[in-house]
Amino acid sequence: MPQVIIYAAAGRTEEQQHKLLKKITEAVVESYDVPAEIVTVQIVEAPGHLKAKGGIRFCDR
Repeated sequence: MPQVIIYAAAGRTEEQQHKLLKKITEAVVESYDVPAEIVTVQIVEAPGHLKAKGGIRFCDR
């Protein structure tokens, strides 16, 4: 059972999240030749003050 976990900074809309979940599921189905029903995709979000890149918090960008 393929499982994909996406780590991201919080702030995307529910519509954007749904689109991403769907597109990644479709990519796994096409690449692995498996039914969509067995593909699990999860988005794990962190608030901007708890995520940094290059030492700069996302909320400070």
